[in-house]
Amino acid sequence: MVPPVKSFLAPNPGPITLEGTRTYVVGEDPAAVIDPGPRIESHISAVAGAVGRAAEVVILLTHAHDDHAAAAARLAHRTGASVHGPGGDHDLTDGQVIHTSGGDLAAISTPGHARRHFCFHHPATASIFVGDLILGDGDTTWIGEYAGAVADYLRSLDRLAALGARRLHPAHGPAIHDPAGTIARFRAHRLERIEQVRRAVADGHAVTPAIARHVYGPLPPKIRAMAEASVDAILDYLSGAE
Repeated sequence: MVPPVKSFLAPNPGPITLEGTRTYVVGEDPAAVIDPGPRIESHISAVAGAVGRAAEVVILLTHAHDDHAAAAARLAHRTGASVHGPGGDHDLTDGQVIHTSGGDLAAISTPGHARRHFCFHHPATASIFVGDLILGDGDTTWIGEYAGAVADYLRSLDRLAALGARRLHPAHGPAIHDPAGTIARFRAHRLERIEQVRRAVADGHAVTPAIARHVYGPLPPKIRAMAEASVDAILDYLSGAE
């Protein structure tokens, strides 16, 4: 990873989090911590150690899901940091600039995976911290939290592509060194899912569970619930309600 960025991998691997949540520290003083991660003491201690000597620390949340934000309060208590972003003590606004000794970060509103989701553009390294908008492996992320999520997600991918970054830092998976190709792949996958749901409805699958079984096949209960929520979001998109 290009300095002045440090990465810390939380020990919370799983089918959704991949090898775990990546917490990023940008700069030394002032420093910004992006997505402090789950409330796991060993991870919190590692991140706190990286910013422990800084007089000014800001915690930035891409979104409020627990695997990204649950450690925020504990880390803030240990470091004296303020917490900004969805679920934090302070709001973020689109375009807001956060200063660090390693270069400025610009908050970019990118809803889709969550209703309130931010990426952080770091021009000093031509990189973007993308939270869960894009993952470091595969071609999909979960889009099913709310009505309107699919249209928001497609617009957010367009916005991400327009920034022309050379590198993306996802919260799950390795750094992405082909941003344009990766964004195009994630967009193509979402459009393919939309078409699969459209065809399932045309073939007579009338309710969400039946459509999800047709599109995704057999799934474990937790993943099935997420697949059904994704189908609902696509049905909303196809209805024109977005």
